[in-house]
Amino acid sequence: MELIAGDIGGTKSWLAWVDTQADATQSPRFEKHYASADFESGAALLAQFVADAAQPFPPDAAILALPGPLDAQRVVLTNLDWTLDATELAKALAIPRVHFVNDFQAAAAGVATLGEQDRIVLNPGAPRAGGVRAITGAGTGLGLAFMTPEANGWRTHPSEGGHADFAPAGAAQARLLDFLRARHGHVSWERALSGSALDDLYRFTCIERGQPLPEAVMDGALLAARAVSGDDAAAEAAIGLFVDLYGAWVGNVALLYQPAGGLYIAGGIAVHWADRLDSPRFMAAALDKGRMRSVVERTPIHLITCARLGVQGAIELARTLPAHERLNSNTAVTRSGT
Repeated sequence: MELIAGDIGGTKSWLAWVDTQADATQSPRFEKHYASADFESGAALLAQFVADAAQPFPPDAAILALPGPLDAQRVVLTNLDWTLDATELAKALAIPRVHFVNDFQAAAAGVATLGEQDRIVLNPGAPRAGGVRAITGAGTGLGLAFMTPEANGWRTHPSEGGHADFAPAGAAQARLLDFLRARHGHVSWERALSGSALDDLYRFTCIERGQPLPEAVMDGALLAARAVSGDDAAAEAAIGLFVDLYGAWVGNVALLYQPAGGLYIAGGIAVHWADRLDSPRFMAAALDKGRMRSVVERTPIHLITCARLGVQGAIELARTLPAHERLNSNTAVTRSGT
């Protein structure tokens, strides 16, 4: 089967064209990532990818991992002004079958494709066979999913837990909550812990330290550069606050799911700020759970450094979908000669 697999993000979209076989072997055809904001729609992005791939045959199917709650294979993306419908996209691009999954559902499936070189152990412990797994991560937004064991692998379950109400730990984070509420109204964890939140965190720490507010919007790269320079105390404080928030959130996930099979941290920020998260400060925030500290202590926690996780997970899901959702087509059967 000629398959397009995509991990569509609010900032970056990563697409791969692979030839997948029934025995799980894969032959890569073409792969490329794009700035999502360069396209007015998902259809425009996919059309550009197909043109760039320049394959001598059309795709048989596409599976796209998307940030947002799915409703009957239709989704309004959370941090991108797109609305996608799988049936409409299939017709527009003349692809026999298009299937959508939640982005962190794909990331969860991608865990099974990782090697030891793709992760950093933040909290040691042997994952328990048959234990639940959980995966979370800050990118443009804040994703969360979990996995339950089955006879032949894992079933992935999407979640919109990143939009649960933010809960501050300590006086400074309580002031942050007030600051964010004044700017956004409802304050979810994603408002405090995501790439989109970094500008707000920096402005908050500027106010806390009496520094002038920036004219430009602060992103992760600029924030890190300012912190490394040593001339911007608010930038270093904002990163420290982010690490504290991330640790607290990961500790919450450990309490919610008790993932004895492993808790995995993914997302673009984990890849770029691995040294910040692989730190005593991060784990101290994760473990700060009062009477439930021991639950987090015994949870194996891993930071994923593989930037291609979402694409790998989408390909894995295409292979392991329930029978009624399989991405088969007559075209694929004819081409394979079976």
